[in-house]
This record gives sequence, C-alpha cells and structure tokens, in this order.
Amino acid sequence: QVQLVESGGGLVQAGGSLMLSCAASRGTISSCTMGWFRQAPGKEREFVAAIDWRYAGTDYADSVKGRFTISRDNAKSTVLLQMNSLKPEDTAVYYCAASLFGGPIRVGTMYAYWAQGTQVTVSS
Repeated sequence: QVQLVESGGGLVQAGGSLMLSCAASRGTISSCTMGWFRQAPGKEREFVAAIDWRYAGTDYADSVKGRFTISRDNAKSTVLLQMNSLKPEDTAVYYCAASLFGGPIRVGTMYAYWAQGTQVTVSS
C-alpha cells in the first residue's frame, strides 16, 4: 500500500554533496520508520540512516555519522538524505525503505516497503 519513489542520485567528486529524496507516491506515511540502506557491488546491504516518522528520532551508521543527515518533510510525505563530504566508499545503490514499526530501526528485515534504488557514484 506504500509505494516509494527515489530521486537525487548521480555522480559527484569526493568531498562533494548530494541529496536523495524518497516520496510516497501511493498511500500515506503513517506511524513508522523511514530508513536508507545502500549496497555496493559484491557487498551486502548495509544500514545508512533512519528516522522515526512521528517523533523524528534519528540513527546513523558510524561510517556516515557527521556527514549524512536524514530528515522528513511531512507536507510532501518525503524523507531526505543529505550527503556531504562524500567519499568513494559511499558509492553504492541507495534504497529508501519504510517500516510499520516505530524506530529508528537498523535491521533491514523490519522494513516492509522498499524503493527501486538510486545510484550514487563518488569519484576520487
């Protein structure tokens, strides 16, 4: 019932910035956790950041803490991921996901809805 559509991926040089967005195009976002995960070729999916939709509590992977910021736009039913000081190791397909459980949540299996993914490539 919740369809998520991502945008904002692209190519950027190390040290640059990108902002990803994830909007609900079908259904509405109710009490839940919105999260970002990423997966690089040959690597397993890893947690990036999450936000509790109702209370805005946030959590970040250590690898992105201080560089990435997750936020929500209630009017647009959109979750944002501002990525600053990007590094080549940030290169991956980034996935937005929604969980019906309150969070923030780090475990991917707790998320029931997933967006299609958007490529982020950081050159050295």
